[in-house]
Amino acid sequence: MGVLRELSAPFVVLGPSGVAIRTRLKGLSVGDEEVLRLVGVHLGALASRDVKQRCAEGLRHSPETWAARKRALTGESSSRWAGSITKATHDQWALSRRAQCAHIQTLEAGVRTIAHRLSLPVGAKGTKRTPGGYRTRQEWFAKTRRLHILQDRLVAERADREAGRVRVVRGGKRLARIRHHLERAQLTEAEWRQQWEAGRWFLQADGESGKRLGNETIRVTPDGEVSIRLPAPLAHLANARHGRYVLTGTVTFRHRGMEWADRVSAHRAVAYRIHLDVARHRWYITASWTIPPVKTVPLAQARAAGLVGVDTNADHLAAWRLDEYGNPVGDPRRFSFDLNGAATYRDAQVRHALVRLLHWAKRHSLSIAIEDLDFQTDTTREKHGRRKRFRQLISGMPVSRLRARLASMAAELGITIVAIDPAYTSKWGAQHWRKPLTSKKRKTTRHDAAAVAIGRRALGHPIRRRTAPPPHDQSDRAGHRTVQAASAVPGREEARPRVPGPRTRCVRTGRGANAGDQGAQHRPGHAAEHGFWHQDSLPLSL
Repeated sequence: MGVLRELSAPFVVLGPSGVAIRTRLKGLSVGDEEVLRLVGVHLGALASRDVKQRCAEGLRHSPETWAARKRALTGESSSRWAGSITKATHDQWALSRRAQCAHIQTLEAGVRTIAHRLSLPVGAKGTKRTPGGYRTRQEWFAKTRRLHILQDRLVAERADREAGRVRVVRGGKRLARIRHHLERAQLTEAEWRQQWEAGRWFLQADGESGKRLGNETIRVTPDGEVSIRLPAPLAHLANARHGRYVLTGTVTFRHRGMEWADRVSAHRAVAYRIHLDVARHRWYITASWTIPPVKTVPLAQARAAGLVGVDTNADHLAAWRLDEYGNPVGDPRRFSFDLNGAATYRDAQVRHALVRLLHWAKRHSLSIAIEDLDFQTDTTREKHGRRKRFRQLISGMPVSRLRARLASMAAELGITIVAIDPAYTSKWGAQHWRKPLTSKKRKTTRHDAAAVAIGRRALGHPIRRRTAPPPHDQSDRAGHRTVQAASAVPGREEARPRVPGPRTRCVRTGRGANAGDQGAQHRPGHAAEHGFWHQDSLPLSL
């Protein structure tokens, strides 16, 4: 048996630290739209210039250079607009640095994998943990060339990181690349130009506690009236006092509307962003604010009444309810979603699946156990070689989006999320739980068994189940238990003393192969323990 890696302990997932709600700006006049376009274009040009200056500074950035950039922007806008622009620039630069670091790690992983496989003979067999050699001489030669390419890219990326150089595209690199593939994107050049220009506008302002309605730049009253502080060059367009422009359209926040109204009435900070959906020709406004971290319950309290084990897959969530002893209760549930379509459609599918899962857990007043997945290092073409469909399967799983949405939506319903180490859950679940939970009326899948394994690990129980006793014609005489003992029962995990039978009288008591082997009680592949156990009154629910 191979060496098993050390498993991390389960932990309770923290709740969200911020809130964002969006609604449509309705009833805008032609003049309102023209003012919004002019403000967005003017501030977008300032934001592009500020990003260029920040990237040129690189690692030489300091509070003095930040103040100098802000002073230069203030004369062409206002002090608050300048603060919002410089803050957005710093966030974008920091995001680019993190993406650069992740790209370097991906290149390093690819170089290591190719170098390892090239060092093996052609056609050498691999293992489950390490890949083998390449199949043919042609593939081996092609990979030698790719190794040089990745090494050159790695050297260039490391040099950029040491020098503090990053690449930032205002409007998005994806939209910039679509310009060269308009037919594939089913866009004309004029339509692409409209999306590109709208993506580079800047119409967002940070909130400030203590100021009127929580924001002096973009102000929204509890009645839904929206007004904007115009930049200095556009102050002649104002239709209200102090250089402000009041839109004729109003807004109504349906989701969290009362919470938003309480904040603005108390003059607490609320940030706003206005943007245009070019395809639908609709204007939207997004309000966001920070909230104190949600207080999580202790892990023991989350385990008290059992929980719901959830296995994440490419097209569904497999869930099974477990009691506090780790026994499956009832039948498994499946919450399907479809990821074939536009990004908005995929996001809605994931959200609807999570809503059904959370409502089911809420009805039973249970916590949810889920794997702490991260496929960032497992989607590279070098690790899985020709297994293109498997790479696409892993890449298509909405891991980060599902994890973020689950934490935020569960916090709203008061449901605790317990994250566990994902190692071996699918393998051990299928090995120990798939067959026992299968009957004539219920077909247990590998994913259902993995959900049971996830739930048991979150509850602190070993994944391996207690097996049924042997027949009465064997030496053990059906003496050991078949239910899960509570953790406080003395001797629940002690080694079974060897009882000599008719064919093993030469073996003394306590001298069996597994006697005294505590590690065998938690490892797959070992025989079930045999001994006289103090058993709980709760049977294993199958």
